[in-house]
Amino acid sequence: MKWNLRMVAAQRDIWRPTQLQAVLAEVGFTPSLSKVAALWSGKPVTVRLEDLDKICAALDCTVADLMQAEPESYLASREHDERRVAGARPDHGAAVRPVPGNGPGLRGLPPN
Repeated sequence: MKWNLRMVAAQRDIWRPTQLQAVLAEVGFTPSLSKVAALWSGKPVTVRLEDLDKICAALDCTVADLMQAEPESYLASREHDERRVAGARPDHGAAVRPVPGNGPGLRGLPPN
């Protein structure tokens, strides 16, 4: 997901977290300045749905304005992770499978 809070805020002539905090207070949403700064500075790990509603009310926007899906980047990272499977061969992408031994015991040791 791409987090577009700063862009949406800038379209409303809001350039600093303190300005955003004041606009949020107008709709009855009073998060701490540190929470507003965290929302402002980067992509949050989680956002409560109730908070999204309040942010949208304050900025007169929709959730779609604030967040944009990026399925291509997710799929690319997923493909990359699948190639990194233990034993995976980079040229084929398939894992190398172990071959069973020819008998009991370890190589060079007599069987029990």
